[in-house]
Amino acid sequence: MLTFIIKRLLATIPVMIFVALFVFSLLYLAPGDPAAVIAGDHATAEEVEAIRESMGLNRPFLVRFADWSLSALRGDLGTSIYTNLPVSELILQRVEPTMSLMVLSLLFAVAVGVPMGVLAAWKAGSWIDKATMAFAVLGFSVPVFVAGYVLSWFLALKLGWLPLQGYTPLSEGVLPWLRNLMLPSLTVGMIYIALIARVTRMTMLEVLNQDYVRTAHAKGVAQKDILFLHSLKNAAVPIITVIGLGVALLIGGAVVAESVFAIPGLGRLTVDSIMWRDYPVIQGVLLVFSLVYVLVNLLVDLTYTLVDPRIRY
Repeated sequence: MLTFIIKRLLATIPVMIFVALFVFSLLYLAPGDPAAVIAGDHATAEEVEAIRESMGLNRPFLVRFADWSLSALRGDLGTSIYTNLPVSELILQRVEPTMSLMVLSLLFAVAVGVPMGVLAAWKAGSWIDKATMAFAVLGFSVPVFVAGYVLSWFLALKLGWLPLQGYTPLSEGVLPWLRNLMLPSLTVGMIYIALIARVTRMTMLEVLNQDYVRTAHAKGVAQKDILFLHSLKNAAVPIITVIGLGVALLIGGAVVAESVFAIPGLGRLTVDSIMWRDYPVIQGVLLVFSLVYVLVNLLVDLTYTLVDPRIRY
């Protein structure tokens, strides 16, 4: 087990190097001179040259990438062009709302999506199965911002159950924190629920047709035990896989939801930085999101061995 963990940790190193290279290259993949883009349309040639000199754009690309990577390893992601604050400080200020939104959306999606998929597989072909899959298709097809506006109108404006916008830090109380995040979590989680429910149903249908399930029925094992103790456990690997891969949906959904619900998180910081052409902040946030995604998939790989001890790489 320890050897497997070490191998998986070592395998993330080249992945993160490639991700860091791609993130750093974004500044240079943009059309035009990066210094001229940052300086703006009315900047003089001297101002553009000063920006180019301050950002080290006159040096070779690999030298700049090596310096940036070493600084990132020390926690130094550069300085914001717009606010003149360290990028790492800006990220730390915004990380709590985004992580809170993603964790709540994940818990909500798993708690609803997995039982929905199990129920649909158990009642395959019935109206329950058809209604569940119709919801899954609808939930996966509706854009996040559309779902956000519809839920805001119904739950916040019409019924008045939840606040419309804003964020309350966890330090000010669990209930206010949860109340402010409920609406955006429902919005982001809807797409994730649909994905998890569909994969759970498909996998459970395969498992429920196995011989050992029929044997359990013949022995009189309770239906709930067959579904959740025997079948779901053996169907867990594909479900865990889609949960890990779906973190990309959470990240994309968080960016949109934070703009819709005025949450001061990393997604909102990304959108603002793109509008401000604040490339150091964009690079820093993308690097953090990429690191989170890589670590989540590493955790998924490690979880495989706990769910199914036969899996060894």
